[in-house]
Amino acid sequence: MFELLTLEATSTATGSGSSIGMIVLLVVMVAGMYFLMIRPQRKQQKKDQEMRESTQVGDEITTIGGIMGRVVTVKEDSLIIETGADRNKMKIARWAIQVNNTATEKMRAEQEAAKAAAAKEREEKAAKKKKGKKADSDKA
Repeated sequence: MFELLTLEATSTATGSGSSIGMIVLLVVMVAGMYFLMIRPQRKQQKKDQEMRESTQVGDEITTIGGIMGRVVTVKEDSLIIETGADRNKMKIARWAIQVNNTATEKMRAEQEAAKAAAAKEREEKAAKKKKGKKADSDKA
């Protein structure tokens, strides 16, 4: 009888330990899913929403349907854009903007300017080092 009680006690303790392990594993998996899938998606949605809200008159945009045009009028939840050489006007919903080409071009131009400035700064540092080495060799 004593053996039966110890057998039940060990099986209960083992079952409790494995259930805690399963709960911990489940929590770790949910946390992993959040950081690998949900969080990046929310960041992208927030970025897209900010882009749609910052659209101004004169911006070149592309809609989710592939229509490209220039923004003529901005309203609370819609835009009017001009498309093509004949300047057809279309009213679209603000959520239908896929890319703000003007903002993208500005961002690319700023990145290229920053790269050019960094390259120029590196060249100036290299020229100063050469001058410093040349002056040291002249002194010797």
